[in-house]
Amino acid sequence: QVQLVESGGGLVQSGGSLRLSCAAYGRTFSRYGMGWFRQAPGKEREFVATISWSGGSTSYADSVKGRFTISIDNAKNTVYLQMNSLKPEDTAVYYCNTDPPRPTYWGQGTQVTVSS
Repeated sequence: QVQLVESGGGLVQSGGSLRLSCAAYGRTFSRYGMGWFRQAPGKEREFVATISWSGGSTSYADSVKGRFTISIDNAKNTVYLQMNSLKPEDTAVYYCNTDPPRPTYWGQGTQVTVSS
């Protein structure tokens, strides 16, 4: 059984930084890319960033480009999201999943709250 566990969220002031982690248990995802997604209150879940399992290819939503960096540690089966220059509009629950996402892989997510 696959389990994705997100961590690292919290409350931060505007302009601050956070680093999210997503640990994958139950299998390795060597044939899949991995991604970060987020859902703000009252909004649909949206794409944030993706990375190939090799780490050689990344893509970002326009809203986070230049501020967020996705990375992967294959040995630890873990994906990271370094978030800098955070804005109040980045407030959301952040989730990781494969790319494209699989419905049964959604975890609990980690809350990120950015105060102005």
